[in-house]
Amino acid sequence: MRTTTRTKITVALSLAGCISSQGAMADQPKLTVALYGGNWGDAFLNCVAEPFTKATGIAVAAEVGTSTTTLAKLQQQKSSPAIDVAWMDGGISELAYAAGVIADLDPAAIPNLKNVEEKGLYAEAGHTFAVSSGFYSLGLTYNTREIKEAPTSWKDLWKPEYAAAIALPSPANSSGVPFVFFMADVWGIDRADLAPLYSKLGALDTALFSDSSGAATNAFQSGEAIIGAHFNVGAWDLIDKGAPIGFTIPKEGAWATDARLHLIKGARNTKAAEQFINTALTQEAASCLAGKLYLGPAVKGVEVSQEVARKLPWGAGGSIKDLRLFDWAQINAQRASVTNDWNRKVTAK
Repeated sequence: MRTTTRTKITVALSLAGCISSQGAMADQPKLTVALYGGNWGDAFLNCVAEPFTKATGIAVAAEVGTSTTTLAKLQQQKSSPAIDVAWMDGGISELAYAAGVIADLDPAAIPNLKNVEEKGLYAEAGHTFAVSSGFYSLGLTYNTREIKEAPTSWKDLWKPEYAAAIALPSPANSSGVPFVFFMADVWGIDRADLAPLYSKLGALDTALFSDSSGAATNAFQSGEAIIGAHFNVGAWDLIDKGAPIGFTIPKEGAWATDARLHLIKGARNTKAAEQFINTALTQEAASCLAGKLYLGPAVKGVEVSQEVARKLPWGAGGSIKDLRLFDWAQINAQRASVTNDWNRKVTAK
């Protein structure tokens, strides 16, 4: 998902009296945090990095990239990681744990873990390897100038009037592989035999298969795509900016996942990294992310305005209990084969 820019951006923050000089700042460690690009990265920096730096005097350097790009970097750097903390999506998170590049989260060092909903904590064999920064959903996004009434079904993508103007996530996008499984459920196709679904997807006249959320956003913003799958985060960002965009949850529902924080195994600044994660798990940080990205808070007791609440992945009056979450173990077991089949049967037209 999201932009794949490799530029490191050092976040210059006003420390409000936490340090007395630039020399003191130089003595502090610099924390390297892998995060997403675009409005996602901006929100993570504003809601988590800035409060962390103000409280600790530790500067944050952002390593911008998609979840899959971050995982590749962590695997390359396994013997000597340059990254201390990483945000990665559900599914990629499990792959990172299996690859042995992330460390356990210690409740003694990260006391705010106790404030997180059970569904926002990820553990295997007693090892807590990730914690949620908030949930988001994949729904139907459409151009309100071209489509006057909100689509009611995912099957509407196959309507002939939308030919050459459809945006779908590719397997390179962290939403791409789970999207395949979700669409199999929509069409009542057995997940054990996805060939009929590949035929249906291959028959679509698409404008693009987006490798990142940013690419999808650009396509909807430019008018290249007038309908397709997009996250509530990206869609509402466009709507808030005045773009002629609508976002809807079709009758078949929408699947959801989350953005997770990870402590990198062998990180040079483990103590500071744990402090950073602890900062991200405050009600203030979760409320800030909900307001800027419409991420459904994983931290307990977070209150948001009615306007924000209706844009969260579960909608007004909903909760984490209403989300449709995937079994990532099943998806990851078939990730390679789905990607291969997608390339051969969907995009090779």
